[in-house]
Amino acid sequence: MKNKIFILLTIGLLLASAFPQEIVRADVAPPETPPGANVLPEGEATKVRMTAETVTLTIAKDPADAREALAKTEAVFTMRNLGFKEERMRARFPLSFFNGNSDGFGNFPEIKSIAVKINGSAVSTQRELQPFFSNERSHQERAEIPWATFDVVFPPAQDVVIEVVYAVSGFGYYPYENFKYILETGAGWYGTIGVADIIVHYPYPVSKKNVWVDEVSGYGTPISGGVLSGNEIRWHFENLEPTWENNVEVIVVTPSLWESVVNETDAVAKNPNDGEAWGRLAKAYKEVIRMPKGYLRDDPAGREMFDLSKSAYEKCLAALPNDSLWHSGYAELLWAHYYFDLYWDSKADVHKILPRVLSELQTALTLDPHNQHARDLLTEISYSLPNTVKKTDSGEFILLGLTATPMMPTPYGGMTPAFTPTVAFTPAEATSALQSAAGAKKTPSANPICGTAFVPMALLGLVFVLKRKRKVL
Repeated sequence: MKNKIFILLTIGLLLASAFPQEIVRADVAPPETPPGANVLPEGEATKVRMTAETVTLTIAKDPADAREALAKTEAVFTMRNLGFKEERMRARFPLSFFNGNSDGFGNFPEIKSIAVKINGSAVSTQRELQPFFSNERSHQERAEIPWATFDVVFPPAQDVVIEVVYAVSGFGYYPYENFKYILETGAGWYGTIGVADIIVHYPYPVSKKNVWVDEVSGYGTPISGGVLSGNEIRWHFENLEPTWENNVEVIVVTPSLWESVVNETDAVAKNPNDGEAWGRLAKAYKEVIRMPKGYLRDDPAGREMFDLSKSAYEKCLAALPNDSLWHSGYAELLWAHYYFDLYWDSKADVHKILPRVLSELQTALTLDPHNQHARDLLTEISYSLPNTVKKTDSGEFILLGLTATPMMPTPYGGMTPAFTPTVAFTPAEATSALQSAAGAKKTPSANPICGTAFVPMALLGLVFVLKRKRKVL
């Protein structure tokens, strides 16, 4: 996976040099939302220890946008003054990024509302600007951040329970949402955190299919050690001296999408002959595993869902053999598997995936010559593998791959085989193809690192420049 992402980024950088600036669109990370965090004491010198904390993030779909998610966060802290004197202070909770950073775009979003209780009684909070929480990894983008502050009294040798409730939005690329919770701010209290439990609660049973609990290249770094059970993931710590390494990050499938998986699984169980339900299930699994760049999840759970999607498409088409859109939807799944999992890694197509892709698209257009989804996919294939599909000037397609065996890529110099062109272009032909694909009517402006020798390499990434608006089936 890391190798594929590196290749994608490399091609993107090459294309940025090859095309005029007005048609280049760089990929950027989505803006983050302020995470939740442990409360902090007012000053550095305190004898108040956080003896226990339980934080629960309840994930739900965002009512304003079904493609996004929210997390209601409820944090309960049990504090005990281990000194001999009463301590009075204004405890504080960060309403924005605790380390003074922005969301990556120069914006400083805040948690909109927060409720605090002390020993079961609601207390008022005030918004104050104060210095950010400093650590060795901080990059100061502003000197002060907003805090919710509240008065609290800690009698000696007594427990004081502080409850903090607020909601945060997830962030990330559909179909995944990221959520974070910052534990390191708890280091401001005396000693260690006695016991800490972080619970992420979902509206459905959790598994490695709908939650990423390992490192995900390009998506974040979920904290390890979470135990999946029922509808929850739970982390447990004892005598914790929290640092940034203990901060919790989870990456989940957007709830509305996973609900589709659950609902359609129930539908086909009740009626195994419902071809449409099988198609919807296949499409839902495909959305879960298909990344924004087009490649598929390649972790064990991702590969399992690929098989589930493939099987569901086949059952759909067995019941609905004359449905053009389901044929092209199935072809899209197989094409992503072939291109990124086989072709880019120079693996043999032993199961004849590419001919099946072309056959499904041929069937789709035979049933409906105006199936734009099938035509768009064939156009993409024609740019990626010109010796497999040829698009004529009249807009028709010649499926060369159904009558000839496509050439497998061979190592290109010292580079990974994924960069090997399948056909040879003269510099003039390559320049013409680039201009045509970009809709250019004149030669691109000069670039100090761009020359004729560069153009064939840039051509390999055309499929990522030809952005297409299409319905995924």
